[in-house]
Amino acid sequence: MKILILASGGDAPGMNKFISMLYKKFGSNLYACRAGFEGLFKNDILPMKFYNPIKFENSAGCCIKTSRFPDFKKPEIFKEALNNAKKFDYLIVLGGNGSHKGVRELSYNGVKTIFVPATIDNDVEENEYSIGFHTAVSMVCYAFRSIMPSMESQSRTCIFETMGRYSGNIATNSSKILKPDFLICDKKDFDVESVVSKIKNNVAKDKSTSIILRENIFDVKKLASQIQKEIETPNSVKFFIVGHLQRGGKPTKTELRYSKMFAKATIKAIKSNLLTSASILFNSGKPILYKI
Repeated sequence: MKILILASGGDAPGMNKFISMLYKKFGSNLYACRAGFEGLFKNDILPMKFYNPIKFENSAGCCIKTSRFPDFKKPEIFKEALNNAKKFDYLIVLGGNGSHKGVRELSYNGVKTIFVPATIDNDVEENEYSIGFHTAVSMVCYAFRSIMPSMESQSRTCIFETMGRYSGNIATNSSKILKPDFLICDKKDFDVESVVSKIKNNVAKDKSTSIILRENIFDVKKLASQIQKEIETPNSVKFFIVGHLQRGGKPTKTELRYSKMFAKATIKAIKSNLLTSASILFNSGKPILYKI
């Protein structure tokens, strides 16, 4: 039996734990496709031992590399990738919604695939939890709690831009924990007059102001500048892009536990000689197998 695994899109903390669990189980039967669907197209495939996944199992990042590859949609590119995928008994794909679409196309064309949601944005359809999400939220909390004491010392305002693409899950869940003065997950959530009024009141009380902003709504630098002009207090509005801190944060214990759960569900599916392609989606507190 030959099993191929690839990661597509952005990396997510916990990917390495998932990969190492499969390597411990399948050993020389497990192969890695370097840098996602691009590697599948280029046939950039090596035995998993080459990547030494156990060394990185508790680290962030992705030891087999990952990338975005829009050209995968092109018929001639897809055909070549499809031919390479058919050399294996199973293709396991870690990724988000875009990766899921690619998996479906491969499945419809005869490749036995297993999709596992792994994206810090936690925006895979019909899925409650994706590998990387817990760590991403934790890193927002870490950044907020590390920076706001300094903001408080000078009664400053700080805007924290979180990742999430077009999903507000990270911003919303971190805000439930942190209780910022403002949460902006949509343009309609932003009322500049209310924000400026709150900041002025806080400054008058010698207090700081915190704002959590989901990415892809405003240019955070321009937003900070706009608020700065409105409150007419020099050098008092700062911003911090949590960004790669979320991807690169050390996986939390909870993250590692979820990654193990996904790995065990994947191993179980393969050992049961799954006859069709499937997605392993997290619902009702555990990973559940769904046919594609």
